[in-house]
Parts: sequence; structure tokens; C-alpha cells
Amino acid sequence: MSSLQKNKQSYVIPAKTGYGLVVSKGSILRVTDLEGQQVVDFVAFDTDDMNHRLDPGVTMDVLRTCRIKPGQTLYSNRYKPLLTIIKDTVGAHDFFNSACRPEMYELLYGKINHASCYQNLNEALGPLGIMPPNQHYPFNLFMKTTMDESGNIAVMTPDSRAGDYVEMEALQDLTIAISACPCEESACNGYHCTPVQLDVSNVK
Repeated sequence: MSSLQKNKQSYVIPAKTGYGLVVSKGSILRVTDLEGQQVVDFVAFDTDDMNHRLDPGVTMDVLRTCRIKPGQTLYSNRYKPLLTIIKDTVGAHDFFNSACRPEMYELLYGKINHASCYQNLNEALGPLGIMPPNQHYPFNLFMKTTMDESGNIAVMTPDSRAGDYVEMEALQDLTIAISACPCEESACNGYHCTPVQLDVSNVK
């Protein structure tokens, strides 16, 4: 019996929406791209202190890379280990981009009151006691960001295919949330938003 088959709970998150929950230390989290090419914004907070949170910038500082691999760890804004990557069937994710928000869609695409990861994450975390921060800086699963020799950054169509996943172990009690990114205006989600799945296994 695999760890994900023991005390497993599964949640399907519809396209363009978010979901949050509290997980205990030792829990195994698997985020699956059900149909392919769908970005998932992932955030995590210390359940006892919302000011202690997953920090992509610190993670890159510690690991000295923007390409995390199985066996490596995601770090907090206090340089504490929060999650370890166990399995990853894609290998291309994003640490650079903040969560999309309504102001971004208004500026870049001329769209007012567009659904956003910022709002999805806030709505998912609010009932769990996490107040909206000024901005979310997620670990963007399946998001493919490239940089050329001149420093120009581009968001490309994700490499993930239907069934690809990332599996992580929580190293402490965490409040987490994910957003199935609602951006259809760029290659970010292959111009088409789709649902994702979150599986949580408490192995205690």
C-alpha cells in the first residue's frame, strides 16, 4: 500500500477556483494536472503563525536554483524547511511570478474584475484564519517560465500532460491553498483552464 492509499482524501478543484485546508506534519500532498497544461498556484503557511510562510525567493536562495528536484526542500521566509518534494513527473515549475490578480488583467488585457489566483487563494484561506496578504508569492506548479540571455522573461505553454503530478511531504503542520489559475489570455494555461486534483494522505 502506497502512502497515498493510506487515509487518503481527494479533492477535485474546478477550473478557475481554489481550495484550502489544514494538513498535519508528515502528510503527503499530491497535486495532479488532470487534463494537462494547467498551472496551479500553491501557498503554505505555518498553521500557528500566518507570518511564517512558504517563500519561493528564499527557496531559490538556499538551493541556488530555480529548478527544484525530488529530495529537495521548499523553505519559508524564515529559512525553515516546510515541504520536501518526493516525486515530480514534470520538472518545470515557476518560482518567479506572483499570483495573478484583477489589476494585472486590467493592465495587461483590459479586462475588469477578472477571476484571479490572488482572490481564489484569499477565499480558500479566509475560513482557515489566514487574512489576505498584500500579495501571494506561490510555488507555481506546472508553470513554464523561460529567460533568454538578455534577461527577457516569457511564460510558455506548460509541459505537463494529463495525469502529471507533484508530490510533497509536509514537514510541519501547515495551512495550504491551491488555485487552478484562471488565465486564458496567455500561454500560461495553454489558453484553456481546466480542473486539478489534490490528494492528501495523513501517514501518521
